[in-house]
Amino acid sequence: MVKPLLRLMTELSSHRWLSRLMGAFSHSRISRYLIPTFIKTYRIPAAEAEKHTGEYRTLNEFFSRRLKPGMRPVTEAADAIASPVDAVITAMGEIHAGTLLNVKGQDYPLDELLNHSPHIELYKKGFFFVLYLSPTDYHRIHSPLTGRKRESEHIRGRAYPVNEFGMRNMTRVLGRNERLITYIASAHGEAAVVKVGAMNVSSIHYADDSAEQWQIGDELAYFEFGSTVVLLLESGTFAPRPDLSAGTKVKMGEWLGTMQRPE
Repeated sequence: MVKPLLRLMTELSSHRWLSRLMGAFSHSRISRYLIPTFIKTYRIPAAEAEKHTGEYRTLNEFFSRRLKPGMRPVTEAADAIASPVDAVITAMGEIHAGTLLNVKGQDYPLDELLNHSPHIELYKKGFFFVLYLSPTDYHRIHSPLTGRKRESEHIRGRAYPVNEFGMRNMTRVLGRNERLITYIASAHGEAAVVKVGAMNVSSIHYADDSAEQWQIGDELAYFEFGSTVVLLLESGTFAPRPDLSAGTKVKMGEWLGTMQRPE
């Protein structure tokens, strides 16, 4: 009885009007008084932040903070794919016939995740990572490789939670929530960085709307409050780091594996 009730409450709270209301509060000056509590509750390493805590004018400004230079070294491995975010790997593996298998007990068709994009053909036998950002994490998203923007798509959607409850008990939330997708073409193939909005705020922004290319580790976008990034690598182009598995915590810039030319 409890689980169906929680599911119903989540369905009702996923509407965009609530996200806008929560967003308005997090952008208000009064919200800055919650920053110390927020830091304490989630054990956030505030010393890593670019500015002193008292310099942030709103809770949202602190949440989407930049870090001091050097806090996240970017891998220098040849042809590397770097983690775009600080996150826990929720799921990872080969894509089978256009489907991400067993992501918290559910399968995700690429057709749904990528909103019927023609890019789907490039990833049907590719590789995927699902990267979950908790409130503790740094919430800026960086380019996982060096390349140019091939296409960008913003998909309006709901704002279901992407935490453990949402992922296991709501139907395929990663394909139903708001998404901002960046397709990046590199020398060895394409990558899709799928930024998925989350409950209550669901707002995703590019760091620079005019950017057309990035070096590995360059700032790409940021979340306003917690969410998930799905990283897709083109079929036949990627070899993952052998010691990674679901449940591994990674930092932005950390080596996830190596790109190679498709056979």
